[in-house]
Formats: sequence, structure tokens, C-alpha cells
Amino acid sequence: MGRLSPWHLVALIVLATAGFLLFLGRVPICDCGYVKLWHGVTNSSGNSQHLTDWYTPSHVLHGLLFFAMLHVLLPRVAIGWRLVLATLVEAGWEIAENTSMVIERYRAVTISLDYYGDAVVNSVGDMLAMMLGFWLARVLPVWLSVALFLGTEAVTIWFIRDGLILNVLMLLWPIEALRQWQAAG
Repeated sequence: MGRLSPWHLVALIVLATAGFLLFLGRVPICDCGYVKLWHGVTNSSGNSQHLTDWYTPSHVLHGLLFFAMLHVLLPRVAIGWRLVLATLVEAGWEIAENTSMVIERYRAVTISLDYYGDAVVNSVGDMLAMMLGFWLARVLPVWLSVALFLGTEAVTIWFIRDGLILNVLMLLWPIEALRQWQAAG
């Protein structure tokens, strides 16, 4: 058997993360018994339980950001190995996000009062979305990646009053007026 390529490692990271999430007690799929490609109702028990939802675009943005940061920090490292690193970071977030501590933090300080963590299928979808964002950042001109980031944030803020920046802000430094504005939507 030869050396593992970066692409093999990325696949192993995704599979290992899914296995670890199952070990942590995360449900493999929605308790409803089926998997939808898209679940567009944020304030529902199906949110974060299907393959994609309104928070999937934020994971695409993770990929854009990871590509940019790794391009600056590790410019001589081959793209495949940078994707391995980005996938490790995303996997780490998916595991952390589904711990009791982070779930309780979301429920305490954000509008996600009914958030109980992700189904494993959703976490896998989020990791694939990050990879899509990483690939897009690789092939798009910088100005278009920036426009995609800003446009995606604008669309999610418009439709669900949330997005990557608001989510991080509210998780780390909650602002009551912002939480009330989000809840009014």
C-alpha cells in the first residue's frame, strides 16, 4: 500500500468525524426518519438535521476564509495539503459545535433556543460545503470570492436575520438588541 494522498486523508477525516459524532451520541439523520437535500425552515426541529439548510452557506464561507488564510500562512504547501488542514479545522468545529457546552451556549445567547446540535448527515454536509468554498476560492478571482462572501452574508441576513458574522458575534459577544432583532424575524 502506498502513501495516502491528501484526497484520501480528507475522506478519512470526514469519515472519522462522522464516526466520532456518532460516538458522542449525535443522531445519524433527522429523527423524522428521512433526509432532505434542503431544509429551509430555521425555527424548526428539522434545522441542522438534514443535508443542507440556511447555515450551510456559512460553511462555504469557512472554505473561502480557510483558503485565504492558508494561502497567506502556508504559500509553499501544496493545495491538497492545505485542504487537509482546512478539513481538520472544519472537523474540529463540527465536533466542538456538537458538544453540550457549545449547544448550551447557542441556546443561552442566540436565537437558537431549540438548537440541539446537528445530525451527522448535516455535519457531513457542512464539511462538504466548506470544501466547496475552498475550491471556489481556489478558482475564483479574489474580488469574486470577496463578493461571494459579502453577497452570501447579505442573503442570509435578509432571509433569516443570521449569517456567519452574526453567528460568531452572538456566540462570542452576545448583544441583546441584536438578539431581539433576530428573534423578531
